[in-house]
Amino acid sequence: MSEKPSSPGEADNTGQQRPGGRESIVVSPEVLSQAGWTPPATAGTAPGYGDAPAYEPTPAVGSTEAQQVFASTQRKVDPSEAGYNEDPGSSGRLGAILGTILVVLLIGSGITMYEVNKDSGKPASKSDAAKPAATDTPTQDPVPPIKDSAKALPTVAGDFGSKATITVPQDQPDGTFVVKELSAGTGPKVEKGNWVSVDYTAMDWNTGKEIPGSYGDQGGKPQLYQAEAGKLIPALDKAVSGHKAGSRVLVVAPPAAAFGAQGNSQLGIAATDSLVFVLDIRQATAPDAVLSGEMTAPPADMPQVKDNGKKPFDITPVPGVADPTELKSHVLIQGKGRKVETGEKVVVQYTGALYKDGKKFDSSLDRGQAFTFATGAGSVIEGWDKGVVGQNIGSRIELVIPASLAYKDQASNGIPANSTLVFVIDILDAGVGGED
Repeated sequence: MSEKPSSPGEADNTGQQRPGGRESIVVSPEVLSQAGWTPPATAGTAPGYGDAPAYEPTPAVGSTEAQQVFASTQRKVDPSEAGYNEDPGSSGRLGAILGTILVVLLIGSGITMYEVNKDSGKPASKSDAAKPAATDTPTQDPVPPIKDSAKALPTVAGDFGSKATITVPQDQPDGTFVVKELSAGTGPKVEKGNWVSVDYTAMDWNTGKEIPGSYGDQGGKPQLYQAEAGKLIPALDKAVSGHKAGSRVLVVAPPAAAFGAQGNSQLGIAATDSLVFVLDIRQATAPDAVLSGEMTAPPADMPQVKDNGKKPFDITPVPGVADPTELKSHVLIQGKGRKVETGEKVVVQYTGALYKDGKKFDSSLDRGQAFTFATGAGSVIEGWDKGVVGQNIGSRIELVIPASLAYKDQASNGIPANSTLVFVIDILDAGVGGED
């Protein structure tokens, strides 16, 4: 039995150690094609299975998902990506801020721009066979200290919330790691460990070539990751802390703060290239954040909900109401953000209870740590995927999930077999992101 309560999509109750995390910027192949890059052809997928999640759905028999449960934090590495997801030597180890097992998020044949952690003694997956030996990794220079100026800097045109126009000077970069705030926001300040959603524009200073970003005609979405979690290239991992949501930040990253001595051949970035990022910090979410506002009472035939601030919700069933056979949902607080789409990573707080008596079996609020999962990735019960997708970011919802969309005839961590479940979920943020 795990020492801490399970979360939707978390590790099983065997108590086994969970593998290390991965994080990636996902860039659609359409955007890459417009920018002049052609990703190498894939040659199959290397398996990388981990522990079964506590809230894992049962895939349809014969479906490909039945053999591809992304319950581990170990990324399933495509052979075409081998060698491009090594740590540049300074990212550090995965923090334990959420204490939850998260999942893989790969969109289309997108490629990685974020660097990842070294194994650091964590269990290896079969995908590790595709990675070069540690002795083959080029020696990495230490990450320079962050400064807010340099002898020469790119100029940036455009406003927060739109694609930036970056003009690099004739001078060559001098190796300074620059993080300079171009405009200040008024939202919450980003602290280490906060979840942040960030839009970005990027360019290779040395070549003047644009790197595909989150703005464009392909419906790009903000990147979602934890500040200073040690899983990203330093240019992104360390650049947002201390700045408020709503801020636009210029980042000049020498190789040691970007892809290091190996560069990134998929993006056409050489080992000596410095990168320029313009980051728009959309939102900052603390691990213990909850939504607030006046709630709209659920219908009379749905369990009633009491808001307890940062403590788990009280969920009170309605006596005599039969278990539903289909998913039921109600919006308790209507969010004003865009709608969550399938394939996005979502940050939530939740409380789960049994429909028959309202007994709580789990809550992220007990841990004070928001939970993340990727919609449509098979990492949570089917009722979560169906109930969260299509809801607005910033919404609090109540879901009544029949056993057929939960655990069916299987008991799980204090949940009896054939149980209808009730969840109250705060949808805090969403975006494109890799597994953690």
